[in-house]
Amino acid sequence: MAEAAAKSVLGTISRGHLECPICCCRFTDPKMLDCLHSFCLNCLKEFTRRQLPKAHEITCPVCRRITAVPDTGMQGLPNCFFLSSLVDEFNKQERLLGDAPANAPTCEECDEGLEAVSRCLDCCKFICKKCLKAHERMKSMRHHRIIGKEEHKFAEALIGPRKKDNLKCNKHHNQDICLYCETCKTLACAACAALDHRGAEHEYREVADAIRSYRQNVGEILQRFEQSKEEFKVADDSLSHSRNRLRIKVARACKDITTKEEEEISKIRNKSRLLRDKVTQIGEARDRTFGEVQKSNRDKMERAEQIVATVNDLMQQADDFELLDLKPKVMHNLQFQSELEFEQAQHDLSFIGVKCQDVVADTDIGEVLQEENWQLKVEFGETGPEDGKLECPAGVACLTNGDIAVTDMEKWKLMVFTSTGEYKKNVGGEQLNYPGFVAVTTGGLLLVADKKYVKVLDSSLSVIRQFATSPDDADDKTDLSGITVDKENRIAVADSKRTIISLHHLDGSLIRTIPNDMVAGGLAIGIGERLIFTNINESKLICITYTGDEVFNVDTLLGGEPVWPFGVCCDDAGDIYVSVGVEEFDSCEVHHYSPEGVFIGRVASGLNGPFSLTFTPSGDLVVADGVSVKIFQRV
Repeated sequence: MAEAAAKSVLGTISRGHLECPICCCRFTDPKMLDCLHSFCLNCLKEFTRRQLPKAHEITCPVCRRITAVPDTGMQGLPNCFFLSSLVDEFNKQERLLGDAPANAPTCEECDEGLEAVSRCLDCCKFICKKCLKAHERMKSMRHHRIIGKEEHKFAEALIGPRKKDNLKCNKHHNQDICLYCETCKTLACAACAALDHRGAEHEYREVADAIRSYRQNVGEILQRFEQSKEEFKVADDSLSHSRNRLRIKVARACKDITTKEEEEISKIRNKSRLLRDKVTQIGEARDRTFGEVQKSNRDKMERAEQIVATVNDLMQQADDFELLDLKPKVMHNLQFQSELEFEQAQHDLSFIGVKCQDVVADTDIGEVLQEENWQLKVEFGETGPEDGKLECPAGVACLTNGDIAVTDMEKWKLMVFTSTGEYKKNVGGEQLNYPGFVAVTTGGLLLVADKKYVKVLDSSLSVIRQFATSPDDADDKTDLSGITVDKENRIAVADSKRTIISLHHLDGSLIRTIPNDMVAGGLAIGIGERLIFTNINESKLICITYTGDEVFNVDTLLGGEPVWPFGVCCDDAGDIYVSVGVEEFDSCEVHHYSPEGVFIGRVASGLNGPFSLTFTPSGDLVVADGVSVKIFQRV
């Protein structure tokens, strides 16, 4: 069973690594091209013969790169010594296992051409049955050492001795290779150094020093390649997000177009279809652009990884002489590192929207918005103690019907307004004591952070249940600075005093507690079970997973200087929006970040204390700003 397993392993390795890609047979006299791919010498000759117009060049059958044919012909191409050694070793092991289809040796003692069945170690010859009997019969050879065909030494004798470790000079055959000429990029013996490399322009060193420097150079390049892999991942993730965001925005734009179409269905059906097509065409064109850039980056990385894999194989399997002999080609292939640059996503191309307008017979239903810009759509909130007026709006959330819930931290009430700012109702007093930040579940329930409790309200603003986020003895150590809920109705609550984020089911049962010393501000849930929160004191925007692993930690800046981050929210594509300001609460802004924490741009400016923000179902941005609520729309 062990022998069968060994044969299976040998066969698998041979097929995967020791077979010529042209003839699909085990390598015979393998030669290496400039791209580091190897092929049988005869296969290359036949392959080149078919390329008569370009007989001075070889196009690699694997990667299509060009290799110049040496003046001496195919024979002058570099030998792939480590492949030759591996093939010899595999042939030997297969013969030892009785699995190789080798030609049986003939008797070397007689001229009858009979098959050898034994080998005489004293005569150093293969012998047939007749000669074996002669050995046994003759007194002078009776004590010779005979090994049978089934013994391993017989197979070893058939295979022949292995190659020696010391490499001899091709020009001075009795001299060992001991030097490497950096000027000529070639191995040399002492005689070569004295005769051919003695000029001042020749710089040569001992093989050990040369290989040490060579390995160090390769190691540094491979280390830089690892950095390039990280850059590739960032670029690839950015492109993937931009493509996904583009699809979401295209879908949103098409939905907006359809809504407008339904309002004036009898007049505009045809024009709305044309505009949808235009949006889709632009989206597809941009998606192709993103896809081409992404494919180009991936192709670069795939080619780079192929080169690195081949170089790593050489570094691990070839001996020093072979490595130095191949140094020019290896270093030439590693030059890709200096040119390995990845194209980043053009984030502005990932946005597409629609600006609808009233339609008459000879106008379009709307225009395509190919750049993302924002403008103030609605502002509401008069200052005063009366119901329906605001004094210090802090928390803001959008209900499923489009209404806007606002908490006022001076009145300690929660008020509900329409999307145009008309006051509807409020709740406070016995039901809510210190209402702070708010969120809305997918089912339309309203979540309010009320001191140490999270209170759940229905559509009539009645408290249907509540749950504590901290132990009873932690009342004076609790400060709920943020609350949010994901699409599966898992509630996340930030406690800036205890510096934790607690994750709960909708019924209030605790899922897990996530400690983090940076919890000190707003809280939102991003894509892929990520928690995004701010730290006002350190001017930080932080992202962690539900298990507490940090994704990013970036500074929030305004004019190049650290600035306080207040509220944070995410749109349906996972992009992050943060309200920032200074201590005086003048010239505050809303900033836009990618899901990876990369600053994209400014959404709004001239704000007066934007403590929290959220999105409406239609994609407008709602900001609780000082003494009013402002709604911004894309234009």
